[in-house]
Amino acid sequence: MSARVHVERASKVPRLPSERSLRGWVRAALAGRRESAEVCVRVVDEPEMRTLNARYRGKDYATNVLAFPAELPPGVELPLLGDIVVCAPVVAREAQEQHKPERWHWAHLMVHGTLHLLGHDHERPRQAAAMEAIERRILDALGIADPYQITAADTKR
Repeated sequence: MSARVHVERASKVPRLPSERSLRGWVRAALAGRRESAEVCVRVVDEPEMRTLNARYRGKDYATNVLAFPAELPPGVELPLLGDIVVCAPVVAREAQEQHKPERWHWAHLMVHGTLHLLGHDHERPRQAAAMEAIERRILDALGIADPYQITAADTKR
């Protein structure tokens, strides 16, 4: 599989995952699902994410991750998959609130965003269950506990 993952750091948060980690989590989600892909990951702070979430989803708050699938004109065949925007302060806050390692939460959200680029969704219960099952398999292969059922014992993995 050939995947080019571009990383843009627009966040002032001091401790972010390495570009290598971000790329690895995206590639793990793409493995076996896409022969070649090009993805841009942009790490932002709350003001930028709030603006994007308001503009594209009509929700006036900073969310954890947004995915923007590429909209290529008919007949144009490129590996461009799309963009993932992740809000570093929201990821840190959610990890703390959910009592899970921040690195695990980053991995989960990168996998989640990548699956959105691949066309997965969680608007309806059946879609959500299918998407969550895929996330669990990918994260398990990375040594990360089920993000929907993490316990204190799991964080010692």
